[in-house]
Amino acid sequence: MRTLTIVIPIFNEEEVLSQLVERLDHMSSQLVNITCDYLFVNDGSEDQTLERIKEIAVKDSKVKYVDLSRNFGKELAMLAGFDYADGDAVVVIDGDLQQPPELILEMVKWWEKGYDDIYAVRVDREGESFFKNWTSKIY
Repeated sequence: MRTLTIVIPIFNEEEVLSQLVERLDHMSSQLVNITCDYLFVNDGSEDQTLERIKEIAVKDSKVKYVDLSRNFGKELAMLAGFDYADGDAVVVIDGDLQQPPELILEMVKWWEKGYDDIYAVRVDREGESFFKNWTSKIY
């Protein structure tokens, strides 16, 4: 059985943690011969994010966490997650649910076909303003 580590850099997201874990659990229950663990990297949150992660981790052995001493930014939090990930593959997803966890199922299909690097590109930006779409394209 292979393991997929889902690295989740997180900053001040206490409100969505339960929903995020619920959606990750639903997604991972659809995988065959692959187990998942969720590695939260707390990037110096100033709210109750870390406490909520600890509460969830006590109840769910799939949930692990790394607590950074201060806010280093998403990229460094992601790199810290790579250092602690111990799965056969790693997926990085934001903790704010802007990226649907369900897309991981499609990514796993490509992994099973032998691809080493897989990434998703957001195609539809429905509901976002012209300015937001324009700045995203420019970035």
